[in-house]
Amino acid sequence: MAEQIKVIVVDDHPLVLRGFEYILAGADDIQLKQSFEDAREALSYLDKTAVDVVLLDINMPEMDGFDAIQILQKQYPQVQVIAISNLNEASVASRMLQNGASGYLLKNVSSEELIDAIKAVCCGEKIVAHEMQEMLKQSDQTVPIVTRREQEILLLLAKGLTTGNIAENMFISPLTVESHRRNLLQKFKVNNVASLIHKATEMRFI
Repeated sequence: MAEQIKVIVVDDHPLVLRGFEYILAGADDIQLKQSFEDAREALSYLDKTAVDVVLLDINMPEMDGFDAIQILQKQYPQVQVIAISNLNEASVASRMLQNGASGYLLKNVSSEELIDAIKAVCCGEKIVAHEMQEMLKQSDQTVPIVTRREQEILLLLAKGLTTGNIAENMFISPLTVESHRRNLLQKFKVNNVASLIHKATEMRFI
């Protein structure tokens, strides 16, 4: 008998977790190791236990999927990550896939599609929810690659802080803040901070 694929599920909604647990319990070649409502607990678990696939929710209160996948990619690059979400949005799916996810599924996924997706990513394939495949092909929206420092400045801009305030907060010069601000405008292809905040919010950077 082939070795079972070891899986953990991370989602802050207990009913969603129970649903995935029920589906995976019926798959002979998949072993559900553990379920977590908090991404930080899942990351601690991975320090001690080897798994093959993480089913990762995006919208979680303490640590969201965007933050979690960056840590997963850095600390556990051998683990395949499938993002699971209610968000049927090309920009969100693109960002997760660019950040290293091997797949993006919606929470209304069928049992068969979920199990097939888990097997597929273990074979090196990229998978996307059927409903979103055409949407992603047609999307001309390139998701910006934002550095950690740019992300910090983006959040402070969203709070309404001025260049001077941000410089004081981050212990950097106003010129450096302005340089990062210009880079952000260019990366998001906008002309002013209001448009930047709007687009960054739409793409779930804020």
